[in-house]
Amino acid sequence: MQPSLSFILLVAATVCINLYASEFRIPREQSTAADGFQALKMSSEQSKRLEVDGLLAEGVWQQAVVASNFKQRDPEEGQLATEQTEVRILYDSETLYIGVLARDTQPDKIIARILQRDRLMQQRFSGRITFQGDDAVAILLDPFHDQKNGMVFATNPNGAEFEALVTDEGREFNVDWRTVWKVASKRIPEGWSAEFAIPFRSLRYPKGADDQPWGINIFRIVQRKNEESLWRAWSRDNEGFERVSRAGHLYGMVDLPRTGINLEVKPFGLTGIVRERNEDPNAADIFNTEHKLNSGFDAKWELRPGLLLDLTYNTDFAQAEVDDEQVNLTRFDLFFPEKRDFFLENAGIFEYGSRAIGEPPPFLLFFSRRIGIADADEDGDGDEETVEIPVFGGARLTGRVGKQTIGLLNMTTESAFGVPSTNYAVARVKRDIGSNNYIGLMATDKRSSDFWNSTAGVDWSLWPSKALNLQGFVARTFTRGDGGDDTAYRLGIDFTTERFGVSAQHITIGPETNAELGFITREDIRRTDGFARFTTRPTVFGLRSISNFVSGQHIVNLNGEIRDWSASVGAVMSWSAGHQFGAFLTRSFTRLDEDFTLGSDDDVEVAVGDYDANNLFWFSNTSNSNALVLGSSGTYSQFYGGTLLSVRTFLRRAFGSNFSLILQHSHNHIKVPNGGELTAEVAGVRLQYAFSTKLFANALLQYNSDEEVVSANIRLNYIHRPGSDFFLVFNEQEESIADRWRVSNRGVVLKLTYLRRI
Repeated sequence: MQPSLSFILLVAATVCINLYASEFRIPREQSTAADGFQALKMSSEQSKRLEVDGLLAEGVWQQAVVASNFKQRDPEEGQLATEQTEVRILYDSETLYIGVLARDTQPDKIIARILQRDRLMQQRFSGRITFQGDDAVAILLDPFHDQKNGMVFATNPNGAEFEALVTDEGREFNVDWRTVWKVASKRIPEGWSAEFAIPFRSLRYPKGADDQPWGINIFRIVQRKNEESLWRAWSRDNEGFERVSRAGHLYGMVDLPRTGINLEVKPFGLTGIVRERNEDPNAADIFNTEHKLNSGFDAKWELRPGLLLDLTYNTDFAQAEVDDEQVNLTRFDLFFPEKRDFFLENAGIFEYGSRAIGEPPPFLLFFSRRIGIADADEDGDGDEETVEIPVFGGARLTGRVGKQTIGLLNMTTESAFGVPSTNYAVARVKRDIGSNNYIGLMATDKRSSDFWNSTAGVDWSLWPSKALNLQGFVARTFTRGDGGDDTAYRLGIDFTTERFGVSAQHITIGPETNAELGFITREDIRRTDGFARFTTRPTVFGLRSISNFVSGQHIVNLNGEIRDWSASVGAVMSWSAGHQFGAFLTRSFTRLDEDFTLGSDDDVEVAVGDYDANNLFWFSNTSNSNALVLGSSGTYSQFYGGTLLSVRTFLRRAFGSNFSLILQHSHNHIKVPNGGELTAEVAGVRLQYAFSTKLFANALLQYNSDEEVVSANIRLNYIHRPGSDFFLVFNEQEESIADRWRVSNRGVVLKLTYLRRI
């Protein structure tokens, strides 16, 4: 294969951006001692006596400086928290210890229903990071003090583990990052307490950092009061836990350890059996049976402080959760999120483009599901299906070098299902400008023996003030042969305070734009969006806030011909108890240049023409703090001259800390004049059982009436030692043929991983 054009362009551009950014600087805000507190280094004797049991009983905890005086973000902004929180930090030659005393005047009313790891927090559509439903405390650490990126460690009174990576002040919140650490929590008469023990090997920090503080923030929620409090960044004026630049400072981190080679190796072994129905009517066996016996490894090497090299060989994703069933109600491709561990870690570094709320992303330069997943004719019947292409191996280099954030990825897939062996390369660099601004470059390259496609672009994010953010990108694509060489760009502005919010963007995507390693919803458009919000805080009917919205969208092609426009008005009401209800009315117009069909059997045919529509969208949910949570969302609209009704409902019931049940149902009905009618039901049952904080079982059962399939995915995960897992995965899919159900495929896989730190 030829050398990747992406890397050649990146090397040249990196030199230019360093020269430019070294001259153009936005001043970094200066910190004061009032915004920070001191960590205490323990003696070897004190360290030996420290037991991580959730109780801050050892005397050394009382010698540490206390971070307290938390202030409310909600409900009373800026007021002292009604329940006091105290945080202390110790460290020795190997481990960072964080002690939390979460006082509570009514300890019998503490809410703790989560035991399984990685369930405590989430990122809402607004970008805010919040808790799921339990009383909990989260710690944000920014060891490089770059004021943009950080690591989050959280727990609840059950001692459930949660860790995540925050990138670009919350633009990306990666809950799938995993590292080695432990935590213990205890209920006590004063409330509850917790001890975090995080090995320094699990943290990345710069060499010679003794003269530099770390960024730190602490976030607590008392669920029965729906009260959020923070140590710093508690203001609702575009602050919050995700705003790393608004965090406080941790001093006293001196004489930190340095490991020599600092290498982690995680081999895996896999065995199993998979049976797929043989579609050949003359075949002797009904099923094709494949016995799986496989092995490989992942490795992680810290080449220098904060710069990690990940290697993978014979990569396997058997434990990845299956996709949720969806029914496509649009003329565009569906967007399924990435769920494979290797691509999820440090995914925020490779973020480039524009995402959207309630619709697929308009433009992403890199979308990792393009690697190892393809549409191919698996069984030779002429119909293409989504299949997994074996990944031979790859490497990824990510981390910090001075003021640069770097991401390099190269992976190779094997030849399978008529798809030739293909190499995928991605290069990313972002240069810090001041405290929380950056200018970046990105390039991608996909090539096989008979095809190549490359992209390159520059993007930026600037914060002239804490409320104003300016973003944008310019990208160019290149493809072998005719077509595929074109340009896309975006300019965006966002101004956010607690009372007001205004944002606007303009995106242009050329008609020949082709990003084979990315995701583009539609080409040949000039799209302009505007949005405004006004929030009030009434004191009647238990309301906490009412946010009123107006928005608009205008889309033309590059010849200036109208394609779509819409105008919306709506409101979202939030109650102090945690309930929410929102409704939006939209007036829209669409011009179709070509016919398209909907449904797996092309049940609905939509003809060329101009279509006006009125649309109603709503959503509601009860408080996450309840053991029983109910929710609903839906759309009723005119649909290409006909009607569309789509209603989704869900129920979540927690039975103590061990067992939870989630029921989901989606009803979709489309009817268009002279074009047909489609009714599609999607139902799902998700069962989760946590035997302990180390052993979990999850089952997902789904039914899709449009595809006429029933599927089951059952996963058992046992963390037999920190960073090492045992997985037992069972998959089955049944399909309806001539009103009779039959098994189309069935498989069971066992996978064992073992982490060794050298």
